[in-house]
Formats: sequence, C-alpha cells, structure tokens
Amino acid sequence: MSAARIAPPEHPKDRNLALELVRVTEAAAIAAAVWTGRGCKNEADGAAVEAMRAAFDTVSIDGVVTIGEGEMDEAPMLYIGEHVGCGGPAMDIAVDPLEGTNLCARSLPSALTVVALAERGGFLHAPDVYMEKIVVGPDLPDGVVDLDSSIQANLRSLAKAKGKDVSELVLCALDRERHEDLIAYAREAGARVMLVTDGDVAASIATCLPEGGVDIYAGSGGAPEGVLAAAALRCVGGQMQGRLLFDNDIQRQRAADMAQGRDPARRLFLDDMASGPVLFCASGVTTGPLLRGVQGVGTHRVRTNSLVMRSLTGTVRYIESLHDRRLGARGLD
Repeated sequence: MSAARIAPPEHPKDRNLALELVRVTEAAAIAAAVWTGRGCKNEADGAAVEAMRAAFDTVSIDGVVTIGEGEMDEAPMLYIGEHVGCGGPAMDIAVDPLEGTNLCARSLPSALTVVALAERGGFLHAPDVYMEKIVVGPDLPDGVVDLDSSIQANLRSLAKAKGKDVSELVLCALDRERHEDLIAYAREAGARVMLVTDGDVAASIATCLPEGGVDIYAGSGGAPEGVLAAAALRCVGGQMQGRLLFDNDIQRQRAADMAQGRDPARRLFLDDMASGPVLFCASGVTTGPLLRGVQGVGTHRVRTNSLVMRSLTGTVRYIESLHDRRLGARGLD
C-alpha cells in the first residue's frame, strides 16, 4: 500500500510574508482611492507607486523588482531591477501598484493593487510589451486549450471538458479594436462574450473562482499583467499560455537579452512565467466581482478588502481590514 500524500506544512516565514504583502497592497489601495473618480489616472498611479514603495521598506525580504513600472530611466521607483525590502530571503517581485488606472480615474469597477512574490528566478523577465494570452480555470485536463488553436476549437474543447454546450460558456476579453475578430468568432461559435475596458489580471483570476462568471480569458494585453496573472493562477490551479508580441526590433532584442538564449517569441506556459513557491496579494481600490473597494475615503476609519493566495497550499484568504488613520500618517500596522 502506498503512503498517502500529505500536503507540505506551511512555513511560518511564508505565512508572515503573506501578511506583510497585504500591508503593501493595502497602503497602495488607500493612496490610490483618494483619486477615485477624479479623472486623474497618472496622479492615482503615482500615489499608489509611492505608497507601495514606502511599504516595501518594512517587508523582510531581499527583493528585486522583475515586473514593475518600467526601466530605471522610465520610472523613479519600483523600476525593473530595483532592490526592495529590509533584508531576508532573496525574492523576485512583480508589482502593479494600480491595475486599472482608468478604472480608478473614472470610478469604474475592479481597480486593484497587486503584488506577487517568488523565489529568486521564479518570474519571467520580460519588457513592457504586449502578450497574447489564453487562460482557463482549475480542474480541467492539461492542454484543454491551446494558444495556437482557433478560438472556435478552444471553445469546443473547453465545453466538452466542462460537460457544457458552447452556448453556456463566457469568454472574457479586453474591449479593444484588435480583438474584433476574436469577439466575432467566439460569438459565431455560440459563446457569450464579456468585455472589460481594463484589468486583465482580475479577468484572468475570474476564470478560477466560482463567483467569477468567466470560463475563458483570451486576447492580448500587457506582458507585466500576464506574469502577475500567471502568479495568481499558480496558486489556484488554473491554466495559462502566452506569447510575447513585439512592435519593433528594439523590443525583440530587449526580450532576447532577458531570455538568456531562449527564443523570446516562444510559446510560454504557466511555469515559464511563474515557477516555484509563489505568493500573490491584491487589494481592491474600486468595488468589482473580485474584491470590494476602499471604503471610508476621507475619514479616519478606512476599510480595505484584500485576497492572499499561496501556491504551496492553494489557500485563498480574503482579508477585511479597518485602519484607524488617527494612529499614524499611513494608518497601517
């Protein structure tokens, strides 16, 4: 008789880091929420970046930003290659201080602050280019969808695996002109299409949660958001494939330099984008299906809602926090 497989125990340091990450995304969410609905996306993003960077000073890691706000000459902080943390285990950091800047500026649903953590070398190093993506949720046969297959074929395969008709599937995509054919072909196949203006990290995670209302996410979006989505999917068992897209030879060469001898235009699987033990954390800025937004903006008692996910155990925790702003400049412990 073979021994039963026992899940590895949670390491106390991992648990502590998970809570520290929540403080980072909470700080960014509170700072960004001040700008909700004001039509100032750059100011909202800048506030989130500054708050997130300051919060990282208290996190017990030796972190290097691999997915961030751009190159050193493009971003004053949280740039690719910047060291963050106050000392500890060597970690790769992927951040989006405000995923959905337009959503925040226009007070639309699903603006988030996002951080992911992996052991050094765990995240794909990629420039800020577009990535073609296809994402489905957990508990499906490996390879149920294929980035190189037509969307009609993928929908048929997914429907069969889920025991549904194609007409019962919901495909989510960014509402962009470049996706006109994808949308048309999906509808022609019989699927319903959910279009989002921004926020493809949240849309990718939605494929993995019962309340998400999404069966498949497809189309092209930012490569940094793709890596963050991959980190989240590693925690909850989803499937994802991607491929970097280049507008010019400069982008291709930059990606080739980061790829360390591998084809920068190769098809990427989940473990190519996020590997090893991964922590993922997001806090809501504006309320959406995934998380409630910041409440009590402008008062001394501010409420935040966050989720934390760990690939080691597959645990998803929802954390609601009440911050008393009278007790400090940031009001975060």
